[in-house]
Amino acid sequence: MKLSLRIICLLCYCACFKGYSQDIVKPVYSLAKRIVDTLAAPGMHGRGYVNDGDKIAANYIKQQFAELGLKSFRDDYFQPFTFSVNTFPGKMEFGYIFQNKKELETFEGVAGRNFIVAPDAPSINGLYPTIVFDSSYTTSPSKFEKFRKKIKSDGVFVIIDDRGVTNKQKLEYFKKVKNGYFGTHIIEPVSKLTWSVSQEVAKYVKIQVLADSFSFRAKGNVAINIENKFVESHATQNVIGYIEGSERPDSFIVFSAHYDHLGQMGSNVYFPGANDNASGCAMLLNLVNHYSKPRSRPRYSVVFIAFAGEEAGLLGSKHYTENPLFPMRKIRFLINTDIMGTGDEGITVVNGSVFKKEFDALVEINKQKEYLKEVKIRGKAANSDHYHFSEKGVNAIFIYTMGGIKAYHDIYDKAETLPLNKFEDVFYLILKFMDYLQH
Repeated sequence: MKLSLRIICLLCYCACFKGYSQDIVKPVYSLAKRIVDTLAAPGMHGRGYVNDGDKIAANYIKQQFAELGLKSFRDDYFQPFTFSVNTFPGKMEFGYIFQNKKELETFEGVAGRNFIVAPDAPSINGLYPTIVFDSSYTTSPSKFEKFRKKIKSDGVFVIIDDRGVTNKQKLEYFKKVKNGYFGTHIIEPVSKLTWSVSQEVAKYVKIQVLADSFSFRAKGNVAINIENKFVESHATQNVIGYIEGSERPDSFIVFSAHYDHLGQMGSNVYFPGANDNASGCAMLLNLVNHYSKPRSRPRYSVVFIAFAGEEAGLLGSKHYTENPLFPMRKIRFLINTDIMGTGDEGITVVNGSVFKKEFDALVEINKQKEYLKEVKIRGKAANSDHYHFSEKGVNAIFIYTMGGIKAYHDIYDKAETLPLNKFEDVFYLILKFMDYLQH
């Protein structure tokens, strides 16, 4: 395969240069651990929209930027904006009472552990009867409509029982029910609880419960008390700083990571978001720490952006690309880091197939230095904050680690169980790739 002159030069550089001096790389892991521990702590309230969790996190990152001497484009590192969001600051109670033979049995819900409420749920309080929708109602349109007629009003919870169903046509009926076809409340047993953020409020409540802890019995009642609060204009902020380049100050390389997470579900349950994305913020701040040192000053100006609102729909990056602080045509390259906490199976590079020359360089660096098991290529995807930049014509990739723990958008994505086992290797790989971008 014919290599470009830039990659050949890079390989020579990698062969001659054994690595960054130990005084630079030694604190990488310890700094990352301290940042993840801080951002995933209970006092951050899940970096969401209850108890000002996102603001607390933003102020922490702002403080790190200031202490490391980053410049700001305006009077402050903050770029404020607003968006609507549905929150759950109060009651979060759910239980199921049913008749088993001659005895009453109960399912006691523990938020985050064996049930979650849909992020668009409204407030609800009361005792509701249940009815089961199973595969017997998916054999024909008439059977499906027969079930609909059994529902007397919207004051009922439909329990979805799709256990063992693999037929695509039947699954389409279940999909309709899950999407609110019957206009009633829903209980959906699932194998894993995965939460998200909504900018809207639905008319009906959907509850997901762990299937292995829940009874599918038809004769029962749901006891529920959930309080939502819809915030029409939640005030938040991106956090932005930069280091001026020594030779090309008017040309920029951008590092980004989102600092927000899911916040709280009720007053007692929070989502730590250690891997997603305290780990990405740890990578961002490690890069700030490195390039802020005089001996590491980059040739090009380097911008560091910690985005808000990613979990609500890439809102922080969308706002930035619509209100840039310098001309986006001057961005030479953007590297977005999200989910940096594992790496047993390597990394994936979103937009790798779009920017193949840069991806090939990344692969060659990794091959020379043997940092990671694999640098996997992926195409275009709207799955993190790189997306709005590449849609505006900016050369941008998104890197995430693979393997290790499976906690994602749940209460188990905790600092104490996040290994950060390949964090330093990913950091070194990014530093070498940055050298490539500056040649």
